[in-house]
Amino acid sequence: MFKAIESEFLVPTDGSFTLSGSSTKPPSSFDNNKDYKKKLNKVIDSIQDLQKILYAYDKHSVLLIFQAMDAAGKDSTIRAVMSGINPAGCQVFSFKKPSSKELDHDFLWRTNKSLPERGRIGIFNRSYYEEVLVVRVHPKILSYQNLPDKVDLDHIWSERYESIQDLEKHLARNGTVILKFWLNVSKDEQKNRFMSRIDNQEKQWKWSSADLKERGHWDDYMNAYEEALKNTSATWAPWYAIPADDKPFMRYSVAKIIKQTLESLNLKYPSLDEEERAKLKIAREQLESDY
Repeated sequence: MFKAIESEFLVPTDGSFTLSGSSTKPPSSFDNNKDYKKKLNKVIDSIQDLQKILYAYDKHSVLLIFQAMDAAGKDSTIRAVMSGINPAGCQVFSFKKPSSKELDHDFLWRTNKSLPERGRIGIFNRSYYEEVLVVRVHPKILSYQNLPDKVDLDHIWSERYESIQDLEKHLARNGTVILKFWLNVSKDEQKNRFMSRIDNQEKQWKWSSADLKERGHWDDYMNAYEEALKNTSATWAPWYAIPADDKPFMRYSVAKIIKQTLESLNLKYPSLDEEERAKLKIAREQLESDY
């Protein structure tokens, strides 16, 4: 079973994670003079090569989960990191408000339908973790979920953590490599990015009054994130708390972890047995004689 790549941004798997110990800014070793876009491009080149082997190897699938507050940079990070990846081997799904059909199933159903096949990279822009994040901040949502029993707010979150852990362990046992990224943006930086959306005509389409309303629940969201990461980071499905106030550094950090993880799988192109090699030899002879 896959084991988490060590990183200064790896969320502990022993339940000791605290929000206060997770910075929104790059570490002191960060050099603002370095061209992180150039560094990112080098890492992306490696990911592209590794993805080709992953596709051919066909033993593992990779699931990348991105969670963050609004304006943290989920969309742009996914675009930047996965640019150039063969579309045949990569799938991106964005999960928003559940439909009535989705509410007629358990909370994991709609994401389970979109899990990546072996050989492919699946990306979840938001995920089943919304059920212990936004729903925890707005527990009234539970009344619309057609749950069979009266909701016990003292236990439902721990029960959902358990369901998530069971799912992720099952997936890991069957070859799915799970990496979960929390893009940790500060409240001040979110304000700056919201202001940029309002002032920049090309970004105004991104603005929603709901974003400002959710910002009013900042402390509740931070508590929900702390509890979710603390309770669901595992060696086989690790969380990485990535500083998100500097976008170039954030994207580079995410890409580096993906690259290192793919390298750790010891991927290789399938080798042919003697029978298959004999068939290739015959095919070559036939082609050589074909005018």
